Amino acid sequence: MTVPVPLSILLDLDGVLWRADDPISGAADALARLVAAGHRVAYFTNNSYPRVADNVAKLRGMGVVTTAELVLSSAQAAAMLGTPGERALVVGGPGIVESLEARGLVALACDGPGESAGFDLVVVGIDPAFDYRRLARAMAAVCGGARLVGTNSDATYPTPAGELPGGGSILAAVAVASRADPVVAGKPEEPAAELVRHRLGRVDLMIGDRISTDGAFARRLDAAFGLVWSGVTPADHGPIDPAPDHEAADLAHLVDDLLGRWF
Repeated sequence: MTVPVPLSILLDLDGVLWRADDPISGAADALARLVAAGHRVAYFTNNSYPRVADNVAKLRGMGVVTTAELVLSSAQAAAMLGTPGERALVVGGPGIVESLEARGLVALACDGPGESAGFDLVVVGIDPAFDYRRLARAMAAVCGGARLVGTNSDATYPTPAGELPGGGSILAAVAVASRADPVVAGKPEEPAAELVRHRLGRVDLMIGDRISTDGAFARRLDAAFGLVWSGVTPADHGPIDPAPDHEAADLAHLVDDLLGRWF
């Protein structure tokens, strides 16, 4: 096999580089080895809560050198579904608000009771403060004519203590309450792919921990799929579709294997 250099490698964050605030052992060194070998490394997270600068700072805190241009998110993909000047009600974190405002939308956080009329879209992501009042307000906005946009459909979110409800679980609640079919922007959907193509161009390898998002996204991007078992998919996963092209216990072991094959 002839391996182009540099490869364009796209990595998930949660479950690959860290679990919540805990770095995964060996991940930073593995990234440094990929960069030293001449490969371009970028990141795409379905976690829409953090701002871009928050993710960049977290990566740099691990010793990973990167730039904002190389850190993509489902919040940015969701913003592409809005039109400058539209009003958006946000069930989620500051990352969604930042992305919507960067595109020229007016973004208002759904932080409890308040106005629900006059919104063009409701954008839903992971929201640790989500409660019945926020659900009721988002429901009212959607029933009033706002489009329902989900940053992602991930049911869970990996942490050191186990999985917690993800943005997809919150989106499901709003969708059921409002009887609406949401448009999902993040991995593995087309808005996310469009963002990657615009920002990065070609992607040769997608590395992640979730089959339904990272694996399917690799196939949408016509890229190889590298699966790590450090997030939501265990080592004893059985038959899966799409089947990974490479898999290992974690990023460090996966990079060991890949560099050993290539060079």
